Amino acid sequence: MKTNLPAAQGLYNPLHEHEACGIGMIANIDGSKSHSIVQNAINILCNLEHRGGQSADTSTGDGAGILTQIPHHFFKKQCEKEDIFLPRKGEYGVGMVFLPEQYEKRMKSKEIFERIIEEEGQEVLGWRPVPLNDSFVGKVASKSKPFIRQVFIGASDDMETRMDFERKLYVIRKRIENEAANVEGQEDVYICSLSSTTIVYKGMLVPEQLDSFYIDLNHPEFRSALALVHSRFSTNTFPSWQRSHPNRYTIHNGEFNTLRGNVNWMRAREKLCESSAFNDEDLKKILPVIDETGSDSSMFDNCFEFLHLSGRSLAHTAMMMVPEPWENDDTIHPKKKDFYEYHSCLMEPWDGPAALVFTDGKEIGACLDRNGLRPARYYVTKNGMIVLGSEVGALDIFADDIVYKDRLQPGKMLLVDLEKGRIIPDEEIKLRVASEQPYRHWLDQNKFNLRDLPDPVREPETIPEEEVVVQQQAFGYTTEELNKLIKPMVLEGKDPVGSMGYDS
Repeated sequence: MKTNLPAAQGLYNPLHEHEACGIGMIANIDGSKSHSIVQNAINILCNLEHRGGQSADTSTGDGAGILTQIPHHFFKKQCEKEDIFLPRKGEYGVGMVFLPEQYEKRMKSKEIFERIIEEEGQEVLGWRPVPLNDSFVGKVASKSKPFIRQVFIGASDDMETRMDFERKLYVIRKRIENEAANVEGQEDVYICSLSSTTIVYKGMLVPEQLDSFYIDLNHPEFRSALALVHSRFSTNTFPSWQRSHPNRYTIHNGEFNTLRGNVNWMRAREKLCESSAFNDEDLKKILPVIDETGSDSSMFDNCFEFLHLSGRSLAHTAMMMVPEPWENDDTIHPKKKDFYEYHSCLMEPWDGPAALVFTDGKEIGACLDRNGLRPARYYVTKNGMIVLGSEVGALDIFADDIVYKDRLQPGKMLLVDLEKGRIIPDEEIKLRVASEQPYRHWLDQNKFNLRDLPDPVREPETIPEEEVVVQQQAFGYTTEELNKLIKPMVLEGKDPVGSMGYDS
């Protein structure tokens, strides 16, 4: 998938893609579905309009969107109008797809979709036109507006669990993305979501346009127990329909300052990946894990999705990618320290400032990175609803209806289990995850410190002094560096203090 970004030029470099946005989450804690959750989520989104960016025409937004559970009863009735007959809930997946506007290219896109779906042993149930009202969309957004369709995919009989089917849909999506990226005219193909539990509606819109543009969202039978919303402000980036949030698992406010290192290390390690969740053939199909044409948020989402579908819980994945500051904190439980130490050997932290909300349609989690420089406040109401936003007042709630209110703290996590109907606090969920495996035993058996290594058995080779000078000159050493920097480190074991301004 390409996003039609220009090449590096002047002061612009696509490597410096960051965002500062508004995020919101709302859910019925007991898992009951209602249309009011969708309506209230859109109210939250509109209240976060000031956190999103707009084009000069004021009718084109940097991006706005919503993620909900799949409204099964709504889709069942709507699809019958298109002669698409859906099986039982959970036995099919829905893809929200951006396709090329040109007819011939679009037909080629659908051929790629249907061929790959069938090759993966699943059934194409049909394509549904998504009802749209684009009469008020801005000129900039209209020029790049894709052709929007929903594809319905039936699960084969050998899909024994929901996760088996989710993994198969993931393989299908990755195959489509990889093939479309290499076929002329298919660069604009983008899959917003492809899942049996969640669906994403998003676009290059301002928040108040979302439910007017996507007519589905207004239908009283469009029900969900949860909703994530996002108002995008693209700092130093180019807005696009694809880069709007939510992503497939996450929404994000902030930026990842460690992005280049995170992506490079993931690329370096993925060739060594093994998983009991994916066979060797499927593992090859889903590489590369990270689509590097995306924003920092979407790259984080790519990695999060891969780790979760490889067998880790949402909480485990979030703890692995966004650890709290554990190394010098003696108050952290030893088992949690063991967890973080073990996983530090597998992955570097994705450091923000970042506030994150993530969901698989069954659980919702939220966390701050260890710097904690993005706000995330939440309310719990008497009628069993939780509301989280980038700031206080994301949704108007009477004070008498609030049971309690709180905020996420640096490195801390909040988890809502909709199937069990409870909020799981930070310490409980993290200790539970950290106790699932014998991390201390694994560290003791496999990790070695440099000081524990045996002394070398042979003397180091010496280089003649005249050769040393040649090498120093070749690598740019100066007399000042040797005398002022290297010599004190050798003789005194410390890094000398130098003046600011040395930038060679």
